[in-house]
Amino acid sequence: MPTYTRTKVAELIDGTIDRETLHEMLSAPKDLERFVTYIDILQERMSWKDKIVLPYGPKLYCVQVAATKQWTIRCECGHDFCDQSENWKLHALINVRDTQEKLEEVYPRLMAPTSTWQVYREYFCPECGTLHEVEAPTPWYPVIHDFEPDIETFYRDWLSLPVPERAAA
Repeated sequence: MPTYTRTKVAELIDGTIDRETLHEMLSAPKDLERFVTYIDILQERMSWKDKIVLPYGPKLYCVQVAATKQWTIRCECGHDFCDQSENWKLHALINVRDTQEKLEEVYPRLMAPTSTWQVYREYFCPECGTLHEVEAPTPWYPVIHDFEPDIETFYRDWLSLPVPERAAA
């Protein structure tokens, strides 16, 4: 099982990694050191010092707040959305493309979905405006809570690492 240098993991994060290494990283069994290196590199790049527990997306993280040991969902800019157990999307700015005109801002005319059958919901950070997620449900469908990781099991059973401390709920 290959291990990757800190430079290669940084290139992976930045999207500058060569295709051959990327294919190898995706295809080969994962080495345990890569997750720790990945988190370390991300942590160094943040303007805040609270510990990243788990990345949720390119600029969205589950973070352990040092003062309280609470796990919160945080944008790279430092905006806290909510507790890790909640759906962060309910705390985001939401733009809903629910008319043909709004959908045709994304798709060419006659290629957009029909707004009575599908809408686009765009979820933004209220502080920096980063677009974190887009979903395309039917108009009546509730906000999707699409990521509910079992962080304790991931750390303990998959990574064999100590679970980051968490304040009692």
